[in-house]
Amino acid sequence: MSVSPPRPKGPPLNALRAFEAAARLGSFTKAADELSVTAGAVSQQIKTLEGWAGTLLFARRAQGVVLTQEGRALAAPLARAFDELSAATDILKGFNPKRAVSIATLPSIAQLWLQPRLPKLRAALGAVSLSVYALETAPDVSRTGFECSLFLRQPSDQPTDQPSGQPRETVLASDALFPVCAPAVAARLKRPQDLQHEVLLHDESWQNDWAVWAQAAGFEAPQDQQSARYSLYALALADAVAGYGVLLGHRVLVSAALEAGTLVAPFETEVDQGRALILEVSEAAPEGLAALLA
Repeated sequence: MSVSPPRPKGPPLNALRAFEAAARLGSFTKAADELSVTAGAVSQQIKTLEGWAGTLLFARRAQGVVLTQEGRALAAPLARAFDELSAATDILKGFNPKRAVSIATLPSIAQLWLQPRLPKLRAALGAVSLSVYALETAPDVSRTGFECSLFLRQPSDQPTDQPSGQPRETVLASDALFPVCAPAVAARLKRPQDLQHEVLLHDESWQNDWAVWAQAAGFEAPQDQQSARYSLYALALADAVAGYGVLLGHRVLVSAALEAGTLVAPFETEVDQGRALILEVSEAAPEGLAALLA
């Protein structure tokens, strides 16, 4: 009679993935966003892993979670392991004759900056299938199915000898904050204080933009300042073009309208917050993608 005892089981892969994401991002909620699950699901996966290991990997506190000594010991080698897994996944993608590229970006960037460039990009990529996904937060292209991400943020300090397999980033355009409006509206704006008689257009993704620019320009909005808020920057821009109000513009997003003359910048004051339009690509992304988008 053959002997076939049950084999010891390792920890669940999904639990290891949830722990790695939470450890790297420092948050169950952020890990859940990256993994497209709920924070409760991440918490349960980590509890499963802690049960398997017989020790706590996170200390749960009122202000959030913190890695325990055991969690810190696990985090680094597990991150390296998932780096290698991501690199292997990129190699597998390269074997597929039906190449595909997925770009994750902000809705505003997708509509106002990327969309006009898509015909040129698709023509250059040929048979490569190109998909665009509008997201509110930038994904980690080394941990998700996206080959590229395109977001407004501060450049990271990447070493010149970036290790193979790690995401590479390119600055496509610098950004700055300044008011923009239709030419007819600009005609009645002589100084920043004249804005108190206009409707200030706000994008919910950047709620503090007006306050940042106002402080730099010396503009103090009155208590009864009229304003309008939008969940889509493109809608706010369309209302600015229509003359409804004054939008706090991001250079990257309003440059096309400024070149077309449908919007103008009535004041010289600009605020540079050190942000730029950053393209981040994985090893699976086509070569020369940054040059095609520049």
